[in-house]
Amino acid sequence: MSSLQSRVLDLGRGVKVQVHEGGHGAPLVFLHGAGGLLPGDNAFLDQLAQHFRVYVPMLPGYDQSEGEDALRDMLDVTLHTFDVLDALKLRRPLLVGHSLGGMIAAEMAAVSPYEVERLVLAAPAGLWLDDHEIPDLFATLPFDIPRMLFHDADLGVQLLTAGADFNDLTVLGEFMVQNARRLGLAGKLLFPIPERGLERRLYRVRAKTLLLWGESDTLISPAYADAFRRLVPHAQLHTIAEAGHMLMYERPQAFADAIRTFASS
Repeated sequence: MSSLQSRVLDLGRGVKVQVHEGGHGAPLVFLHGAGGLLPGDNAFLDQLAQHFRVYVPMLPGYDQSEGEDALRDMLDVTLHTFDVLDALKLRRPLLVGHSLGGMIAAEMAAVSPYEVERLVLAAPAGLWLDDHEIPDLFATLPFDIPRMLFHDADLGVQLLTAGADFNDLTVLGEFMVQNARRLGLAGKLLFPIPERGLERRLYRVRAKTLLLWGESDTLISPAYADAFRRLVPHAQLHTIAEAGHMLMYERPQAFADAIRTFASS
């Protein structure tokens, strides 16, 4: 996956959280998207770990994390993530969220504005623009996912499958079974549309905020970057060329450099 090490935290009440951790420096928490971490190379985490102590808590339902049945809605997931930070003994880390993780990070910054000082939202979900509808990933065939998520669809196939062949029905079946468990939790927040009232709460965000977007994002259009920039009081926007929705995988160095520059500003 990367050079980060993994451990499982038992939060009680049937909730266990797998956390990937490594690097040196100020703490940075990365909240992953609906697809979790990809099975192959996660070079962007290694890039970040050169400058930060990186923590990647996996949502319940992902990998070894458990307890997804207890999380019923957006508020439950938001408070759960604060519980994870408490268990890790982290106070006001740099909070970075991608897609679904960005939606969660934005909710955290809105619900507890004094607990999030610096915030990076990478192509976050959470808003809905009628003129720029977000495609329904739950109704998307696996064959169509790479071109939806990546600027370079061929690279996307390699990263999503770690080199496996989707034409192999066994491989395809394993992929779909794994995704079914993950999307069980994600579906509570993203289905039928990825909007749970975040727009009404973003005015509460006090954190200095960086919006990161791939210029070729066809899942969550860059039009949403403009919407977030209008709604988040202290937001700046940085776009990355030749990158789609999975910008951190296509341009890991540019992704990490943007965050490092923001953190030191």
